[in-house]
Amino acid sequence: MATKEHNSYENFAEKYRIKDFKDILGQNEAVVAIKQFLVEFPKKRGLILHGPAGTGKTSLVYAAANELKAELFELNASDLRNRAKLEEVLKPATIQQSLFKRTKILLMDEVDGVTGTDIGGIPELIKILQETKYPIIMTCNDVWQTKLAPLRQVCKVVELKALPFNLITDILTKVAILEGIKKTPEELYKIALKSQGDVRAALNDLQSYSKTQEVLIDPNEKRDTEETIFMILRKLFKEREPFLNLFDNTKLSLDEILLWIEENIPREYKNEALAKAYYALGNADIFRGRIYKNQSWRFLVYQNIFQSAGVSFAKEKPLEGFTKYESPKRIYKIWTANQRLEKKKSIAKKLARFTHCSTKRALQEFVFLKKVLKNQEIYKKLKLSEEEIAFLEQNVESNLSL
Repeated sequence: MATKEHNSYENFAEKYRIKDFKDILGQNEAVVAIKQFLVEFPKKRGLILHGPAGTGKTSLVYAAANELKAELFELNASDLRNRAKLEEVLKPATIQQSLFKRTKILLMDEVDGVTGTDIGGIPELIKILQETKYPIIMTCNDVWQTKLAPLRQVCKVVELKALPFNLITDILTKVAILEGIKKTPEELYKIALKSQGDVRAALNDLQSYSKTQEVLIDPNEKRDTEETIFMILRKLFKEREPFLNLFDNTKLSLDEILLWIEENIPREYKNEALAKAYYALGNADIFRGRIYKNQSWRFLVYQNIFQSAGVSFAKEKPLEGFTKYESPKRIYKIWTANQRLEKKKSIAKKLARFTHCSTKRALQEFVFLKKVLKNQEIYKKLKLSEEEIAFLEQNVESNLSL
């Protein structure tokens, strides 16, 4: 990380934004994928970078433009939600030649904002992708939203992982040295732990703690995502307003929020009110099904109405006192299963490459090889990550089925 000119007013996340591929840490597979995409263009004309906030999606595109000495034309998809805006702003940029560089890259941040309030955004974006003369790179947190399915089919999709705590601690240590911030390794680790893999959040926290004598952090404290959904549930269940814009300031999709509401309705409603609340939520699910089946995004407003105002007004008055809300068990089970499967696949892929067999074959025989794989030399040969080793040893020790 290069030494920066000191400016106490400059945001650390921007001040220390990565500019070159060689400085990007913990995202080697994503770096290789974006290089391949740019070399093979126009085999695929669009690339979607997805992953948690603060993992370096935008910085990776900046680094790509710098490596290629290309002009970077940056747009925020939240300002390009509809067909008209896409035609007016994005389409000309995909055709016009760069004035000062030999080529250019178009960056669309927050592409999951397209078609958020109207019809036609995604089809228009796909049409532009088919005709663009320059690579278009898009970023989003959740690429698996149903409305993005047509876009995924025509784009290369690359995932960025949340960075491990020790790597974020290393970054914070370097920045602290450059900024002359005197914090102990334990304090920097606490900041890294709180960030939950979000480098930008960690740097922001470091900057906010730079003027304080002591770093006071609850290790169990959660960042904005959980706090936001709990705040939404409190407003939905405890207050008496229509709340048609209740879900506008969260990164969670309406589908995820629906599962949270479904899980917590019995904690707030009884008897007739319980039946009314589930009836409203059922209507929201009906419109959700119509949206996905027919791509009728105009029904999104009705899904919103039923799972906000419909649920909120199912009872005559709010339940008094504190209610403890819990995360939906279905989401946790799906997430856990997906995490296990991804680690199993990544290990099988490395094993297949090393033993010159197919990944499918390695997956089929994984259960028989699990004890053999538990060996330090094999870890080194296969170049397993810390997460893959931890997963493998946990499952071997507990004799769980892989």
